[in-house]
Amino acid sequence: MPKVVLMGAGSYVLVRDFISDVVSHPVLGESTVTLHDADKERLELAAAYARRLTKQQNLNLRLESTTDRRAALDGADYVINSFRSGGWAPVIKDREITMGLGIEIQSDAVGVGGVFAGLRHVPDVLEICHDMEELCPDAWLFNYSNPQAIICWAINDYTRIKNIGLCPNAFHFARAISRYAQIPFSELYYTVAGLNHFAWFIELKRHGKDLYPKLRETFTEPAVYLRPNSPLGHVDLVEVAMLREFGYFTSGGQHLTMSLPYFRRKPELLAAYRINSLTEMYGYVEREIRERDEELKKLLESSTKLPLSREHTDTGIAAGIIDSFQTGKPVRIFGNVRNSGLISNLPEGSVVEVPCLVDRGGIHPQYIGVLPAQCAALNRMSINVQEMAVRGIVEKDKNKILQAIVLDPLTFSIASIDEIKQMVDELFAVEMQKYIKGYK
Repeated sequence: MPKVVLMGAGSYVLVRDFISDVVSHPVLGESTVTLHDADKERLELAAAYARRLTKQQNLNLRLESTTDRRAALDGADYVINSFRSGGWAPVIKDREITMGLGIEIQSDAVGVGGVFAGLRHVPDVLEICHDMEELCPDAWLFNYSNPQAIICWAINDYTRIKNIGLCPNAFHFARAISRYAQIPFSELYYTVAGLNHFAWFIELKRHGKDLYPKLRETFTEPAVYLRPNSPLGHVDLVEVAMLREFGYFTSGGQHLTMSLPYFRRKPELLAAYRINSLTEMYGYVEREIRERDEELKKLLESSTKLPLSREHTDTGIAAGIIDSFQTGKPVRIFGNVRNSGLISNLPEGSVVEVPCLVDRGGIHPQYIGVLPAQCAALNRMSINVQEMAVRGIVEKDKNKILQAIVLDPLTFSIASIDEIKQMVDELFAVEMQKYIKGYK
């Protein structure tokens, strides 16, 4: 049976979700699951949780845990990446600098936050891949770490490892769309194509009938779709704007506010589009992690039954792929892969999110062809940033990092070139030496 390695297993949520997936996919029940994290204390806590949950569910998993990355990867069949290089501290410091110019950042999007998150993540991920080339060259790498496109692009161009980037956003936004259309989610057929956190719902159907005419009508009058107690529930006004102006919903939601210049340039826009402030979140995120760890310790000391993840989880996509590989039962997912002619009006070699069919023979990305011109045009703006970021990170070229950020639509809509240069200098000054050593 397969060996599955969880990189970043110090997050017990990752461990809980994957073991919950095993319950849903019995073929994984005899697997070896190896937990790896550089943080020994948090790894031990997660491992204790894993052992308790495995015993509780009467699973036959063989559990291992180690801080030794090479030992973890040796002989692996599947590697799941889900970690945050450097932790939250550099993200918070970066934000303090960018907010001096009024530039909001998020490490799982494009823009300044995405480029500098890539600067920290890509070297670590490439080290993992080079170890895999030696220790488990035939293994699949399932990447959940962000920024997804920048990481996967670097893996594709600078390693030989089979990989796919996985993200649940398409699923989550499809659920919202089924609510907007007032139909059961099980009856919605959808196709998503574009970029991670910026893919387009190019098909929305129920029993073969196009749902877009109904949806466009639904979102004609704000007084109707925003009325109190509307059956539509919470409405994402950023997505409504994208539907209205560009003709399609996306899988981005408020992620788009970091990739485009239309939503965050001034306070009145934030209010108009009901955009969440990240100030409070960044203020409590580290404290919340500590408090969650303490709660977990108390839970493990008690006799309380441990919870499973009942909702669709991030790792559920990876588990479904492994199940399909092992059983041959086909499954349709949305994954981030090299653009090898899949979307013909986006650059060859970029990383695109497209539907993929999975079976015993592997992962088969599906041909999309031409995206609507306006959709491709917006995606290309993000791809410009991603490509320059990848080259700058791998080549350790600070000027290319600067160029990536100068090309970012939100950044250049707010700051001048000179202001961006000064900001980048300040951002480099706060990065940990591990990640900026050797930059020219």
